[in-house]
Amino acid sequence: MGFGMGCSCLQMTFQACCITEARQLYDQLTPLCPIVMALSAASPIYRGYLADIDCRWSVIAGSVDDRTKEERGEKEISEGSKARRIYKSRYDSIDSYLSQESCRYNDIDVVIDPEIYKQLQEAGIDKLMSQHIAHLFIRDPISLFSEKINQNDEEDTDHFENIQSTNWQTMRFKPPPPNSKIGWRVEFRPTEVQLTDFENAAFTVFIVLMTRVILSFNLNFLIHISKVDENMKTAQVRDAVRQGKFYFRKDLLSGTSPQMAADCIKRCGAKCDAKKCDNDKKYNVEDEYTMMTVDEIINGKGNEFPGLVPLIDKYLDNVECDVDTRCTISQYLKLIKMRASGELMTMARWIREFVANHPSYKQNSVVNDDITYDLICKCDNISRGLEDCDELIPLYNTRSQDDLPPALTKYYNALSTNGKTNG
Repeated sequence: MGFGMGCSCLQMTFQACCITEARQLYDQLTPLCPIVMALSAASPIYRGYLADIDCRWSVIAGSVDDRTKEERGEKEISEGSKARRIYKSRYDSIDSYLSQESCRYNDIDVVIDPEIYKQLQEAGIDKLMSQHIAHLFIRDPISLFSEKINQNDEEDTDHFENIQSTNWQTMRFKPPPPNSKIGWRVEFRPTEVQLTDFENAAFTVFIVLMTRVILSFNLNFLIHISKVDENMKTAQVRDAVRQGKFYFRKDLLSGTSPQMAADCIKRCGAKCDAKKCDNDKKYNVEDEYTMMTVDEIINGKGNEFPGLVPLIDKYLDNVECDVDTRCTISQYLKLIKMRASGELMTMARWIREFVANHPSYKQNSVVNDDITYDLICKCDNISRGLEDCDELIPLYNTRSQDDLPPALTKYYNALSTNGKTNG
């Protein structure tokens, strides 16, 4: 907690139309977590030292790891003990997908609380969701408020949220709160916070648009959970965005993707194979993915892979998007593309170069008070728009306004008029 874990990340929550869509988004966004973390890398300094990692993830995972030696596998579990081997910290990547269509990619052991699992199964909850909830409850509560101890669990979910909110995973599946109109939600959690509003908006818009592309084209990003875990380790190493290679799915079409999705992939210049059957048991799922760089994943790889940003562009071509909004979105996507290609630095790389070029730096990994002060002042000036930083942020002009575009204003006025008429 002392590392400022709540202040070093950019977390995005999306509401789905139903539990099925929420499960789909939870699963499909999971393979994107390491890619976006590498793209947004911004944490190379800890306790006054340059580290050999660029992201916060493993540092926080260690700082809140409350497993015993038996649970970590460092000590044998004695006979009769209720202890069990737990493979990850409570702050880590997810252990399983939630949709039935995704379950064959669940290839790691999921430790569960058997009593909770049994209770959920007896209540009619399906196996994958029961497993997910029962996995959360292998952890003990680590914080408790006196006024929240005595709760009616038939009406309140505070006891559940106490466990749910202290399982800090790359994705979080969020049931509707009681007595609320809020629906099923998923939270995307790996992104590192950036210096400026523009950068943070760019990453947020990128993920929002990826959810629209996934749902509209019914795309399939799934790979084995074990490969996602390997990607998470790769994403944290120094300059992973330029030097790392990640497991990623080659063909994004699913068995239920519309023809429009295949057409968009072809227009991006890539091949597509819509004939693969997701349920063909003879098909080796390991053949579905390969190693790619972040640049190839984001910007495309010739006729082998379309690229995520080109897919977003094709999606936007197919929806009604006013010129001003498209202009702003294009500038956000330009940042993502240039970060992926290495034309723009990640914040982590920029910080490293600032420290390395500082006159007080002694080439010993120590970030002394003078360097720290100058770095904070520089960051503050960039964040407040008092100073440009061409290495981090491209030149941009926004056509966005505080008021709604005329087309949207006309649309909402028409809705309002129709509502009054129909009422």
